[in-house]
Amino acid sequence: MTTVNPTPASLPAALAEPTVPVRRSWIALIFAANLGVWMAFFTPIQVLLPQQVERIAPADKEAMLAVVTGLGALAAVLANPLAGALSDRTSLRLADRHLGRRHVWTATGAVVGAFALVVLARQDSIAGVAVAWVAAQVCFNAMLASLTAAIPDRVPVAQRGGVSGWVGIPQALGLVVGAVLVTAVVAGNAAGYAAIALAVLLLSLPFALLTQDDPLPREHRSPLRARALVASMWISPRRHPDFAWAWFTRFLVQTGNALGTLYLLYFLTDGVRVADPEAALLVLILLYTLGMMLTAVVAGRLSDRSGRRKVFVIVSGLIMAVAAVLLAVAPTWPMAIVAALLLGAGYGVYLAVDAALITQVLPAATDRAKDLGVINIANSAPQVLGPALSAPIVVHLGGYPTLYAVTAVVTLVGSVLVLKIKAVP
Repeated sequence: MTTVNPTPASLPAALAEPTVPVRRSWIALIFAANLGVWMAFFTPIQVLLPQQVERIAPADKEAMLAVVTGLGALAAVLANPLAGALSDRTSLRLADRHLGRRHVWTATGAVVGAFALVVLARQDSIAGVAVAWVAAQVCFNAMLASLTAAIPDRVPVAQRGGVSGWVGIPQALGLVVGAVLVTAVVAGNAAGYAAIALAVLLLSLPFALLTQDDPLPREHRSPLRARALVASMWISPRRHPDFAWAWFTRFLVQTGNALGTLYLLYFLTDGVRVADPEAALLVLILLYTLGMMLTAVVAGRLSDRSGRRKVFVIVSGLIMAVAAVLLAVAPTWPMAIVAALLLGAGYGVYLAVDAALITQVLPAATDRAKDLGVINIANSAPQVLGPALSAPIVVHLGGYPTLYAVTAVVTLVGSVLVLKIKAVP
């Protein structure tokens, strides 16, 4: 079992290594908050933005949607570590009471982000859609930065795998719940945006309002200078090699995930040749989510009990690589079903255990949210890089078999390189 070094008594609670296990009610509230923020990320991208862009610019819908989502992804890459760095330094007072440093970002991001979605629903130009979506992305990434930091802030190392499993499930579940909400529960694009905005508030605010958030004493807060803030985004691989390897392995695995999922609808249409590709894609998403939910918490808890992380990450990469190989060598509907279950199962293990591993290689307690924001770049950047890599592979380098073979190799290499991390067993 991994041991935690004793924390000097001079450190305040906000910076100390947590030792008291979090309760089930805390886990339930942060699960709900993450479900809200992932619904806000994925539902517009998958359903609402394509509908809105098609209505505004039907002749150029593919290119215009790429512009809108690309700008949103760029905003995510920039906003997440910046918001994390600012939350690391937040020290607010209300009357004579010190407020915590994270929850104000969660609550403000939820409220302003929900408003941005309502504004987004009223836009009738591509420029308006892009600006409103960028604003929403900034707000929801501020939320994500503060929610991600809650794990190392509040959860002991011996509990982080299981908790990370619960926190990881909403990444897949948010897409399913959001899609059902805006297609089967409410009707119309504007009503869909309003429903997601309301869901963000109802799911996220209870965590910010009902759970503890330790304040940061002023004497432990570093000065806020723009040049120093920008410079802090660079974390030296030489000084912090374990963090650098954690970033690089996450980047490779997420690049593999982006390569394997971007053209899945087109793969079902042109490779598998199913009669109803849209319905088939929904089935695969549901199976993927099921596989993830079955493994995430279980793998996280097993990792906690054994004190080992790297072996679980490697196994998860192997499972995901096998799923991609199946799609490469046997592009049939039954094999796609098996691959979706395997991919979800492998990704569930990966999200839970790798998230716990990363919290154990953060360079400094004073910069937890900022450093996790830098890690989140490894999640966001592949969403921008994926299309640039996938298109030439599909068109010029062998089509879908080559694409899924590359997916398998990149994913497997990313998971195996976790062996380079020395501080975590």
